[in-house]
Amino acid sequence: MDHAIPLPSPGEGDENRGALRKAVKMRAHLRDRGTTRFEIEVVDLSTTGFRAQTSFTLWPGTTVWLTLPGLAGLEAVVAWRDKYRYGCAFTKPLHPAVFDHIVALSNS
Repeated sequence: MDHAIPLPSPGEGDENRGALRKAVKMRAHLRDRGTTRFEIEVVDLSTTGFRAQTSFTLWPGTTVWLTLPGLAGLEAVVAWRDKYRYGCAFTKPLHPAVFDHIVALSNS
């Protein structure tokens, strides 16, 4: 029997967020299985996930890899979609030092 945990929709569950979220603005690349990579704009980030905008269509439940400048691909799952906005959850939380490094990159 499958016991799926419902994923919050956009704007829902912010008060239940377990990790600090920082507003960022940076270009990155995303790819899913078997697809060429495409450009996205990451608009916020936490150690457990990120929110991004892109004109490409992704579906909730899709496994994706986020590539940020100077870092290896970070595996995540699309949690929700609202037109061109997406929320994704990392499969493994970011180390706090990696999180700080990414935030610093977005401010440079």
